[in-house]
Amino acid sequence: MENYYTPSALLLPLAALSLASCGNQKKEETRQPNIIFMMTDDHTTQAMSCYGGNLIQTPNMDRIANEGIRFNNCYAVNALSGPSRACILTGKFSHENGFTDNASTFNGDQQTFPKLLQQAGYQTAIIGKWHLISEPQGFDHWSILSGQHEQGDYYDPDFWENGKHIVEKGYATDIITDKAIEFLEGRDKNKPFCMMYHQKAPHRNWMPAPRHLGIFNNTTFPEPANLFDDYEGRGRAAREQDMSIEHTLTNDWDLKLLTREEMLKDTTNRLYSVYKRMPIEVQDKWDSVYAGRIAEYRKGDLKGKSLISWKYQQYMRDYLATVLAVDENIGRLLNYLEKIGELDNTIIVYTSDQGFFLGEHGWFDKRFMYEECQRMPLIIRYPKAIKAGSTSNAISMNVDFAPTFLDFAGIEIPSDIQGASLKPVLVNEGKTPADWRKAAYYHYYEYPAEHSVKRHYGIRTQDFKLIHFYNDIDEWEMYDMKADPREMNNVFGKPEYAEKQKELMQLLQETQKQYKDTDPDEKEKVLFKGDRRLMKNR
Repeated sequence: MENYYTPSALLLPLAALSLASCGNQKKEETRQPNIIFMMTDDHTTQAMSCYGGNLIQTPNMDRIANEGIRFNNCYAVNALSGPSRACILTGKFSHENGFTDNASTFNGDQQTFPKLLQQAGYQTAIIGKWHLISEPQGFDHWSILSGQHEQGDYYDPDFWENGKHIVEKGYATDIITDKAIEFLEGRDKNKPFCMMYHQKAPHRNWMPAPRHLGIFNNTTFPEPANLFDDYEGRGRAAREQDMSIEHTLTNDWDLKLLTREEMLKDTTNRLYSVYKRMPIEVQDKWDSVYAGRIAEYRKGDLKGKSLISWKYQQYMRDYLATVLAVDENIGRLLNYLEKIGELDNTIIVYTSDQGFFLGEHGWFDKRFMYEECQRMPLIIRYPKAIKAGSTSNAISMNVDFAPTFLDFAGIEIPSDIQGASLKPVLVNEGKTPADWRKAAYYHYYEYPAEHSVKRHYGIRTQDFKLIHFYNDIDEWEMYDMKADPREMNNVFGKPEYAEKQKELMQLLQETQKQYKDTDPDEKEKVLFKGDRRLMKNR
């Protein structure tokens, strides 16, 4: 890892240090804040105790929320890994930044918030998951996961680090934190820093750290109320998806129902490609932990809803075990910042690239504009501006992150950034400003492709959601989020909602005009890039 440590500071005479003390105190009062932007992949509010989730305890995430602010209505504008990351970097929607789906390649020549921070004197770094295919720009240091076409591996992961390919031994979540601390130790202490600290976990296929293998084997998790959703009253989009726990979770890659002997007989199996990266002692533990699961499944007693429930439990046991390592490592990083005296000088943001379905509607994965995946976690700690224990219901989006960072750094926000700075919300105990937006906008493009979620766009207000599915269908959905928070009852076209529907249709048009999405149905120009599974090197 590159060393940014400059030893010249150690050579300053003590007398000079004494004379400069008053000046240093003034500098401390006006210094730009450091920024650590923590992001995971596919983590969701249902799996965070600070959001009231009943699946797992996340004490270090809770610490950020308790000592800072929790946003209850933060939304992804395109709930898919690459597009979300591009929106965050640019502060612009997918149709403006050009990265509409996971078959895209990010144009790194465009304006991003790390570039603007770097130009203003910040030391910048990206460590962990990048997933934008092009080489990172605007960073003094970068070390990004490169295996599995930048999805990254959980064990002994490959990294592309400042132009060189390396392999690190160990577990990815721990390694990314090691690298983050190493960067902080070697940075130029005279400059503020912005570090993007991005974990792979808890992305599919949910491989826990050695210390967490089997930790939930004897735990039975509560099922979501709509695990067996039959999609009555809704359209083709919900019915024709390919992301169900019942049909889409695979026995090998997802459920891990293969013995070592079976994998060795077919070394082309995808599970074996990641299993073989583990040290032999971890393989031994893995075999022991999953033996009971394999035996239980092969008894052949599981049918129908019982089989779906069983699959759900295995999914939760693996997914949530990967979250444990994320939370532990957040604690490591917070403790390190506290040790070096930079904790309260640093804006600490925790989020994910979007939410995720944990069995709701019978699904895993994301993509839909439904609440479990459109809504994303957002907790922020910065005691110099944020009152501890604050919460906010202000409608926010991931395109707001870039202007927020620039605003706190005292950098002019470019006029072409489409998001809004959250600073007015943060410094006012989470209260929503009078002139704040009425709706979050959403547009998903990746169809026909993996998981078969149809193209759609829409708005989410405080109380309602309006969605239009287009391309090979023309269907509308509308949900009363207060009366129907699980989005089970489509009220579009119902007489009692006629006035509200008219109001939302008008607001949708105004929102699209505001964000320059002038061809939302892609009639003039198709923005869908294709199915990445059919492309080379993807």
